Amino acid sequence: MPTIKDVAKQAGVSVATVSRVLNKKGYVSKEAEKAVSAAIKKLDYRPNAVARSLYHKTSGMIGLVLPDISNPFFPELARAVEDVALAYGYTVVFCNTDEEVEKEQKYFEALKQKYVDGIILSTSSQEQEAYHQLDLPLVALDRILGENIPTVVSENRKGAELAATHLLDNGCRHLAHLRGPEGVGPADERYEGFMEVVRREKIPYIIKNAGFDMEKAKQTTLKLIRSNPSIDGIFAGSDITAAGAMHALAILGKKVPDDVKVIGFDGIPLGSMLVPGLTTIEQPIYKMGALAARLLIKQIEKNPHDKIYHELPVKLIVRGTTEEVKNDWKSDGSREH
Repeated sequence: MPTIKDVAKQAGVSVATVSRVLNKKGYVSKEAEKAVSAAIKKLDYRPNAVARSLYHKTSGMIGLVLPDISNPFFPELARAVEDVALAYGYTVVFCNTDEEVEKEQKYFEALKQKYVDGIILSTSSQEQEAYHQLDLPLVALDRILGENIPTVVSENRKGAELAATHLLDNGCRHLAHLRGPEGVGPADERYEGFMEVVRREKIPYIIKNAGFDMEKAKQTTLKLIRSNPSIDGIFAGSDITAAGAMHALAILGKKVPDDVKVIGFDGIPLGSMLVPGLTTIEQPIYKMGALAARLLIKQIEKNPHDKIYHELPVKLIVRGTTEEVKNDWKSDGSREH
């Protein structure tokens, strides 16, 4: 592989002159520039990306920090970020933190050492000040990390209100909410939206922390239904949580939706593949990821933002876990509301 010295020798100029041409910094005569360009083409010389990043303190890379890549919600976000980044000439470095502070901190150090141009954060394990201290362009995706950090979220609270109201409209009178981890913004907002409805309507309810984990949701639901057999409606904090709850209900011999109605949150493809199909609050997952990537690239390229906070709408997708399939439904067994 040819080196910068080979280019300089071929062009009959110094290494410093080649460097100035490559970096577009400093004076170079037109003759020297033409000679260097010709030598680069003849030798098929490609600058060392690591060396260039060290020189410029940039890399053409952005970091995407996710809490749990095994949750199908996050790969769809990641795909959108990657698609937009590649379209603008950036590559994406994926980091999975498992919501662990130490792991997250290690990734931040690694990303800074690689001179990433900016970071999209879908995790919030640390205090807000820690993110501001990164001193890099940042975008919060599916999290809120501070007033001055561009943020992309969905209508979590409104979606939870839609979910609880839908259960009540379909005859449920004793509800349970399998909430996500406390302290995680989307989970907290969904809990608050659920509570708004059950308190207003004075409906009996039970709250259980099931995280965003299928196995934990299954075990939690087994205990929940055995000790509270009158529960007839479950709002799960995510579609993964709902899938775990449905598994538990099948083990207990409970029919969905006849005995217990179930509704999830996210709108991942898994929901339409379950039997019966999962009623859910659908987030515009791809749009969220794509918007976050565009906001970050705007920061990197020092283009102004029209606004900082972006809350995208959600919608209720009705499937078999809350209603019987009707002839006017779409081919995947869902109906939008």
